[in-house]
Amino acid sequence: MKKMLGETALGFQHVLAMYAGAVLVPLIVGDALGLTAEQLTYLVAIDILLCGVATILQIVSNRFFGIGLPVVLGCTFTAVGPMIAIGGQYGISAIYGAILVSGLFVVLISGFFGSLVRFFPPVVTGTVVTIIGITLIPVAINNMGGGQGASDFGSLSNIGLSFGTLLFIVFVFRFSSGFMRAIAILLGLVGGTVVATFLGKVDFSPIADASYFHMVEPFYFGMPTFELPAILTMILVAMVSLVESTGVYFALGDITKKKIAEKDLAKGYRAEGLAILLGGIFNSFPYTAFSQNVGLIQMSGVKSRKIIFIAGVMLITLGFVPKIAAVTTIIPPSVLGGAMIAMFGMVIAQGIKMLSTVITDSQDNSMIIACSVGIGLGVTVVPELFVQLPSSIQILTSNGIVAGSVTAIVLNILFNMLPSRKRKHSLASIKESVINEG
Repeated sequence: MKKMLGETALGFQHVLAMYAGAVLVPLIVGDALGLTAEQLTYLVAIDILLCGVATILQIVSNRFFGIGLPVVLGCTFTAVGPMIAIGGQYGISAIYGAILVSGLFVVLISGFFGSLVRFFPPVVTGTVVTIIGITLIPVAINNMGGGQGASDFGSLSNIGLSFGTLLFIVFVFRFSSGFMRAIAILLGLVGGTVVATFLGKVDFSPIADASYFHMVEPFYFGMPTFELPAILTMILVAMVSLVESTGVYFALGDITKKKIAEKDLAKGYRAEGLAILLGGIFNSFPYTAFSQNVGLIQMSGVKSRKIIFIAGVMLITLGFVPKIAAVTTIIPPSVLGGAMIAMFGMVIAQGIKMLSTVITDSQDNSMIIACSVGIGLGVTVVPELFVQLPSSIQILTSNGIVAGSVTAIVLNILFNMLPSRKRKHSLASIKESVINEG
């Protein structure tokens, strides 16, 4: 009994570590798409449930899917900006059509994705992640003011709550360590909501109206529609997520002393593809490996897959209880905005961290990053720039994230993959020098 309680506590610790990241995605996307309180509650609940399902798909390894490592899966923040952009342009049904196709794409390429990774080196993935993080900042700023269109937008109470939440997160992160630092965002959301309650800015009716139990419903938001620009966007997001997950797999393989073979990677990718497919069917999100839980495993030293399985079961159980999901929907926009600045800033920081390993390697990489970020941000700010181009070309230019990503991929091929006269000359000089010295 004591052992069971200990394992349950360790599993719950993993749930807490990933919970803020898991619920923030549906809250941000749902708010941007103008969902009702009932719809937002469903979105949060189904996301929590599918985080558990996706996690179990990975740890229960078999011949076809699952990498068999203590990895926790959650909705990827990389998808937030693209989903908001797709929903705004084509509607919510196009989001889930794109997620379905991207999930199927990942399943199909899982066996040979290793050979495609060369098209997504750090200079490309870091650029994509940086562009996504930058394009999300306006969403956070709008929420800090109280939400776009709010009657009290920019009021002192909203500004005070948003910056108070952000400062609280910063102080927790600065003056704590270990598990407390891992849940700094969650603590900030709780603290900010408590203060907002005393200011009369919290509406508890969504909790009162929510049921204690619900069944999941396929295509809750309607049948999916399929738009090529949206599909390309989500496929790019999926590819970047797979590259990030690969790093998590190897980190966990090192921690658990398990050698990661090519077939293990294929099973891991396939499990993620299946999780993304389920996200499309049940109107949730794309899923990827959560790195914050890797840090928790390193900190605790507990590497058992059983603990992660318990966490997965907990998430599934929570997902069937809308009452619990509704608690997160009462967070005021200004409080959410303060937390968003930290979360989206961390996305940008992650992109910069990925780029820091390559930007000093050559001037070529600096040019790739400069042009790609410039195009990505420019198209986001001025989306009408390419309206005169043929519609077939606008598929690649109508979205800043897609435009910046395609620019990074093409320039990386041009600078780093195609044979260069300069490199040939350099190699010839080295060869001649060796011959002369011989």
